[in-house]
Amino acid sequence: MDKQDKDGEPRRGRPRSEAAERQILEAVIKLLEDGVSLADLSIERIARTAGVGKATIYRRWAGKEELFVEVVQSMESPTPPLPGRSLRDDLVRMVENVRQRSAAKQSSALLHNVFAQMQSYPKLWSKYHSLVIGPRRELMDEVLRRGIENGEIRAGIDLEMAGDLFVAPMLVRTMMRPGTELPGPEFAERIVDAVLEGLRPAR
Repeated sequence: MDKQDKDGEPRRGRPRSEAAERQILEAVIKLLEDGVSLADLSIERIARTAGVGKATIYRRWAGKEELFVEVVQSMESPTPPLPGRSLRDDLVRMVENVRQRSAAKQSSALLHNVFAQMQSYPKLWSKYHSLVIGPRRELMDEVLRRGIENGEIRAGIDLEMAGDLFVAPMLVRTMMRPGTELPGPEFAERIVDAVLEGLRPAR
């Protein structure tokens, strides 16, 4: 167990090792590929597969939920840096990233299975939302606020609703219509142009 400093804050032990972290993440992925369910994915089993001690895992993650969320995040397309040239360019990049992540979930049986299992674990699903979905929503809000400040979006809009308007059409097309062909990259541009038309200040 980590010791505490004089202010009562946890004091970390040895420095983080990228090699050890990679071994642990790869061990979790291997166990999932071997068919081990989330219920049976214990820290002890992960440590044994990775060839590390349990303390090595607990120094990096508070528990199985945080570790598992990072594994899922490592399997997804990362949020790309935004161009920053215009509101439209940033929104297109973000919506296109939604398409890429959705495509990965459809093409990867492992990722699809992982998400199906995650939804049966409220604590894990909540952790995923706070660590992965939450920051993406905050980035969307930041982009939209900048659009309001620049006069590209009218003031007084509901930021959460506006963010949903950009993302939801892509999610419906890619996640809620199984068996249909995935849209191409141009679909992100069509969504952004259509929604922006409705959010612009009155002329």
